[in-house]
Parts: sequence; structure tokens; C-alpha cells
Amino acid sequence: MDQKFMANQMLRYNKTSFEKSFSVMVNMQNNAEKMFQFWLNQTKWFPAEGRNFMSEWIIFYRKLRNDYKASVDEGYRKMEEFLSADHK
Repeated sequence: MDQKFMANQMLRYNKTSFEKSFSVMVNMQNNAEKMFQFWLNQTKWFPAEGRNFMSEWIIFYRKLRNDYKASVDEGYRKMEEFLSADHK
């Protein structure tokens, strides 16, 4: 079997696995965030500074998660480009 074909197959498998796993992780984190927000809204004794800190933390975490996904996607794009190029 052609090595280039096998490398493309492995790359597609890895990319699909990553995307599915990442999607599951995002859904779990979003659900955890919703539960936390629900709890936070029900808890009147929680200080305003803590609420603000948690809101900022959630925004920061989402940004890091999106940056990580973009970085991985860029890596897969570069690898696909490398494998599709004609190296002689």
C-alpha cells in the first residue's frame, strides 16, 4: 500500500477522533457552565466579587479553548498540505 495514502488515512482518523472528542468536551464544559450559572443564580450569599471573577474566568477559559482548537486545526491543515504536496 502507498505510504502517502496510509499517512493520509491516519491523519484523517486522528483529525476525526480529535474533533469528536473535542466536541464532547465542549458540550460537557458548556453543560457544567450552565449548571454552575444556575447554582450561582440560586445562591444569593455568594459575593459579587466572586461572581465577577467566575464570569471572567469562564470567558477566559472559552478563549483559551478556542485558541487551542484553532492551533490544532492549523496543525492539521499544515500536515494535510505537506502530505498533498508532491515531494521528489
